[in-house]
Amino acid sequence: MKVNTHPHKNMPSLTCSALLSDHPQEWRSATIHPFLQQCQQGTISAEQFNTWLVQDYLFVTEFTRLAAHLLLSAPVVHFDPILGGLSALKDELLWFQAKAKARSLSLKVSPQPTCTAYCEFMRSLSSQPYAVQATAFWAIELAYNQGWQIHSPMPEPYTEFADRWGNPSFTEYVKILEQQADDALTKASESEQGQAKQTFLSVAQLEKDFWQMAFAVNTP
Repeated sequence: MKVNTHPHKNMPSLTCSALLSDHPQEWRSATIHPFLQQCQQGTISAEQFNTWLVQDYLFVTEFTRLAAHLLLSAPVVHFDPILGGLSALKDELLWFQAKAKARSLSLKVSPQPTCTAYCEFMRSLSSQPYAVQATAFWAIELAYNQGWQIHSPMPEPYTEFADRWGNPSFTEYVKILEQQADDALTKASESEQGQAKQTFLSVAQLEKDFWQMAFAVNTP
């Protein structure tokens, strides 16, 4: 009798859309939050927004490293979107620096505990299989895309923040990341798919915590 040495090939593949449909409440908490709602209403305090802005710069710095690790693990056919994302992240870091300067904020600050936890989580992904990394990368970008898009339009001075992550071009980029994650998940073992699911849930929780951080601590 022939032994099936790849049992995961006979099981349904996990998909990004299934993760979203199976965990609607967790994802809602990641993308709908009083921080974003108050930005849309124009009622967020400058101190709270500045707290988020400075900590998000630190987050994006680590996210850039995550993109580099993703490229190390990705198949060549997945290179172009990731390389494009890295180029966009370069511009984003410069943009954050300009926003901080305009607001007279120092970016040389210590990460808050929530930011530290998120950065440590991203660093831990470098040792995970590509399918897990690709799922995390997609989920993080989707959380920003949907979070700012759902709460658009926003009044000044938050309009450009909503436009940066909620614009149609970024939405299309995130769809490509979803396709690449799905492609990786079709080749993943059952164990790797389980890791990808847990990683998705971790991203949802960390996103919720990151928005909430702005209400807990003010930037010095």
